[in-house]
Amino acid sequence: MDKKVCVITGSSSGIGAASAILFSQRGWDVCVNYSRDALPAEKVAAACRAHGADVLVERADVAVDAQCVQLAQRIRDHFGRCDALVNNAGTTKFVDLKDLDGLDANDFHKIYAVNVIGAFQMTRAFAVLLKSSAGAAVVNVSSIASLLGAGSSIAYVASKGALNALTLSLARVLGPQVRVNAVAPGMVDSPWLKVGLGPERFEKMRHSYESASALDTLVSPEDVAETIYYLGAVASRTTGEVHVVDGGRRIGRL
Repeated sequence: MDKKVCVITGSSSGIGAASAILFSQRGWDVCVNYSRDALPAEKVAAACRAHGADVLVERADVAVDAQCVQLAQRIRDHFGRCDALVNNAGTTKFVDLKDLDGLDANDFHKIYAVNVIGAFQMTRAFAVLLKSSAGAAVVNVSSIASLLGAGSSIAYVASKGALNALTLSLARVLGPQVRVNAVAPGMVDSPWLKVGLGPERFEKMRHSYESASALDTLVSPEDVAETIYYLGAVASRTTGEVHVVDGGRRIGRL
C-alpha cells in the first residue's frame, strides 16, 4: 500500500511497454493493459516483476466504457490506489493524406473511439482513485501529427488534435488534485510503425524524418517513456501542457 501505482493502457509493446518497465524500475507497481494478445503483455509483466514490482495484467478495450470501469475496480481491489494513469492505447489506419476517399466515417469512429473517447472514459473511470492520491497525474499519449497536420492518416491527425484539447479541458476539471498533461512523440522507432508502414516505406520515412530533424534522429519508446515518467511522477507544477519529444523534427534544421 506504500508503493505508488501506475496504470498504462496499451502497454504490451512499444511506448506503453517501455513506460511500464521504467515505472517499475523506479519503484512503482504497475498495471499492464492489453486488448487482444496476452502473451506480449505477460512478457512485459515479467520484465517489470524482475525489478520488484507487483504487476497486474488486465485485458480491457478502452473504447468500451464498461471495461474501463471494470479495470478501475480491479485496480481498486488489488492495489487500493492509482497515482498515475497513462492513456497510451491508440490506433490508426494508414492512408495517404491526399487520398480523401481512403477514409470513411466508420474509420473516424473507430480511431476516435480509442484515441479520444477511450482516454476520456479511462480518466473518468479512474477519477475518484486519482483524486484520493496526493500528486496524482494523467498522461495522454498524443503525437506531433496533431501539431504538424501530417501523420498516418487525416483521421489519426484529427484524433490526436482532439486528444490535446481533451487534455487541456481535463486539466482544468481535475485540478488541483490531479494534473493532466500530454506527450507528443515524433516518429518512433517501433515494431508497430514498421508493420503499419511496411519495411521499405518505414526506411524511406526514417531517412526523411532524420534529415529534417535538428537532432538527426527518430525517437525510441524509451525516450518517450522518460517524458511520461517525468509528467506522471515529477512535474508537480505542470498541467494542461503538450510536451513534444520529436528529436527536433518540428523545429527542423537550417
